[in-house]
Amino acid sequence: MTSSTLSDDARRRHPSVVPSSSQTFAHPSELLFSQLLTLYGHPWIYEPLEFPLKWNEHGVPVRGFRPDFYLTERRLFIELTVSEQRLVTKKNQKVRRFRDLYPEIPLLVVYQRDFHELLRHHDLRGFDTRAA
Repeated sequence: MTSSTLSDDARRRHPSVVPSSSQTFAHPSELLFSQLLTLYGHPWIYEPLEFPLKWNEHGVPVRGFRPDFYLTERRLFIELTVSEQRLVTKKNQKVRRFRDLYPEIPLLVVYQRDFHELLRHHDLRGFDTRAA
């Protein structure tokens, strides 16, 4: 079974689409971004869902995409991308696949230059987004 033959119901029933309970951020930039969202009064959830992107021959998801934030009132997913270029290219492939499979789900990608501009706007230029 290929992804093109899976029904919408099958895609949405997969256990990877269960909300995440984790509140630990994968990167310091995500913590800072969450604080900015809160500052502006945008209720958010961190990495709430994983969307299957690729399935094996048995219909089991083998690749997924978990956007960083979900703005609950705006019904918008946000992916924060502050990585080096070789990783951004791989992430862009996932974003394209996500948009192909789930065109009805809004996704905003915030790239490194946009994030740095946001930091400059808030006079947070000393924050190093490369820190692990």
